[in-house]
Amino acid sequence: MANVSPSRGDITSHPDASEMRARYDRMLGGREVALVDGPVFLLGLYCAASPWIVHYTTSQPSLATHNLIMGIAIGLLALGFTRAPERMYGLSWAMCALGVWLIIAPWIVGDSPDAGVVWNNVIIGALAVILGLVCAGTAAKATPRP
Repeated sequence: MANVSPSRGDITSHPDASEMRARYDRMLGGREVALVDGPVFLLGLYCAASPWIVHYTTSQPSLATHNLIMGIAIGLLALGFTRAPERMYGLSWAMCALGVWLIIAPWIVGDSPDAGVVWNNVIIGALAVILGLVCAGTAAKATPRP
């Protein structure tokens, strides 16, 4: 009987090996930020749910709606970072802008918020700024220079 099974040798001599390696490198380029995608999504999830967690839906209805929308926006950014990283990591700076807005929003959107509401938004905003800076810094470092 003839041996028709492929040899289990090294595939580096395969004619498509270099093309496959280049495609793999291109696909995974800039994925050093992959560890930040999860925390960004969780931050967006918490931001959206925080009015019900901290219990200020009745005292601050406009701020509750604001945090829901901002949480959805942060979560969508995180999903975009995961789905199309080469196009979305340019928006890492938008995370920083969303974070700064979350820090100042209780005084602009809310009606004389109490300390718990303010601290909640300040912490969420600070984390958004920090994660946005981490994403932007890592994406800038991973971007190939001409």
